[in-house]
Amino acid sequence: MNKLGLLPKLLLGILFGIIVGLFFPNWFARSFYTLTSIFGEFLIYIVPLIILGFIVPGIAELGDKAGKLLGITVGTAYLSTVIAGVIAYFIGSGILPTIIVDGAVQTAENGGIEPFLTIEMPPLMGVMTALITSFVLGLGISFIKGENNVLLDFMYEFREIIVLVIEKVIIPLLPFYIAGVFADMAVTGEVFETLGVFGQVFALVIILHIGYLILLYLLAGQRSGSNPFKSLKNMIPAYTTALGTMSSAATLPVTLKSAKKNDLSEEVADFVIPLSATIHLAGSTITLVLCSITVLLLYGAQPTLAEFLPFIMSLGVVMVAAPGVPGGAVMAALGLMTTILGFGDAQQALMIGLYMAQDGFGTACNVTGDGAIALIVDSISEKLSKTG
Repeated sequence: MNKLGLLPKLLLGILFGIIVGLFFPNWFARSFYTLTSIFGEFLIYIVPLIILGFIVPGIAELGDKAGKLLGITVGTAYLSTVIAGVIAYFIGSGILPTIIVDGAVQTAENGGIEPFLTIEMPPLMGVMTALITSFVLGLGISFIKGENNVLLDFMYEFREIIVLVIEKVIIPLLPFYIAGVFADMAVTGEVFETLGVFGQVFALVIILHIGYLILLYLLAGQRSGSNPFKSLKNMIPAYTTALGTMSSAATLPVTLKSAKKNDLSEEVADFVIPLSATIHLAGSTITLVLCSITVLLLYGAQPTLAEFLPFIMSLGVVMVAAPGVPGGAVMAALGLMTTILGFGDAQQALMIGLYMAQDGFGTACNVTGDGAIALIVDSISEKLSKTG
């Protein structure tokens, strides 16, 4: 079992949950769902800590790199992420209502499995409080000078603890959590409708990833004068590596090597590619937006631009440094789904299932897009050096 990847484990969890809900006695289903309920409470507790652990050191690290190149890279990467999310919203809100029955799982939280007991785990702070605190600490740390920055060292170690919690606790238990949710949906009779939607959404996500990468490289080619399709072809090794690692950080050496084939200056490549691995989240944003629209429609809600624009703009900030951890992006975004989109426990579980099923493709889109960001920044840098 340990040799299986996360996606096969999630699929097995879904299958096991359906079997439990359809064929197992009620006492077993309730016992199993009790564990799911407790894990859901733990997720609510840990989300603000994930935000603190990712954002504070991420902002502090950006503050260490002064200069025009930093501003250009951050601005370009953030703009790309927001544009990707907005495109995903308009395409998703146009296509997904035609393939999803409105309110298909609206009853999944009513008349389903009841846990034997619930254990409340109130978070130490709210999501918005965690976000504001992260900005205050991150910006403050970046302005504190000195070789021994005790607070920054503490936040680095705190981030390591959060990463360990995600890798050693949350990720291994996700298949069981998803299994409990699908057991509940099997009891309410809505599970097969949901599974039918999953496959169609997955296909749309991949198509939109590829389409956005082509658009991004066309823009980069127009800006830098390079052949966009040749540049995109040079990034294929990074794309395929990311499919397996599901981590921008683990793919970084291959991404850097592939990007340098596009005639980038050594200075720009060595700076922009590692930085983009933590701040350029176009693929993850596309996935999160499409999956969020899907979950809202399944539960009878209608996605609106007034909700999704703040959600998209916040994603580019909240997920700073999260792509280095498999599944980190969706974990960091859970708080926004709760506060902005109004997601409950079952909706969060569906989001996790949808997102994790294609995590490798989202990461692959992220890192491949980093090559285009580097081309754009390189062309701007050359122009500035000539005029300055």
